[in-house]
Amino acid sequence: MQSFRINEIFYSIQGEGPLAGLPCVFVRLQGCNLHCDWCDTSYAIDSKGPALEMSSEEILNYVSSFECRHVEFTGGEPLMQNNGCELINQFDESGYLTVVETNGSYSIASLNPSVIIVLDIKCPGSAMDKNNDFNNFKYLSSKDAVKFVIASYDDYLWAKEVFNQYKLAEKAQVYFSPVYGSVDAADLALWILKDRLRVKLQLQIHKYIWDAEKRGV
Repeated sequence: MQSFRINEIFYSIQGEGPLAGLPCVFVRLQGCNLHCDWCDTSYAIDSKGPALEMSSEEILNYVSSFECRHVEFTGGEPLMQNNGCELINQFDESGYLTVVETNGSYSIASLNPSVIIVLDIKCPGSAMDKNNDFNNFKYLSSKDAVKFVIASYDDYLWAKEVFNQYKLAEKAQVYFSPVYGSVDAADLALWILKDRLRVKLQLQIHKYIWDAEKRGV
């Protein structure tokens, strides 16, 4: 029986994305293929780092103990581990409102159409932008989201170009989110307003509810 390397599973408020504000169980898988300069979950990057080995059945049973039917898979990178898509689809098929936040470098083609996808496109400020797989855009629908994390005005201009080139407003919800502590949200708001861009400014509300460095929230 295959096991998955789990960094943590916790119950909290959804801090960003289409379902922000709702109670949610988070399943954070260990290991990521990218190393973004501004990463706020560096403790989950190392694929050989400390983790629990859990089967899909054990994960399902543990998540069910929270009595919450909203689950999000995150990381690290949740699609990096073998059969990550199958694990996520299993929750979807079990009746969970299932979300996956993925870094955009792995194909999302094998995910069930009903899984809500948050596709995190990497801007140049992350130093990981060459890993973006823009082919993933064709699998998105209006329930899904594309997220750009903005570390500078140059990042904003780059994200705006991608947004326009791929006509993302016609494919999914689009969020521009400032790197916490690097870009002032008011500045990002002004850039969006000046360009009349059809995107949503997104703040990570869990970092305002709790300490920005606190884990498990």
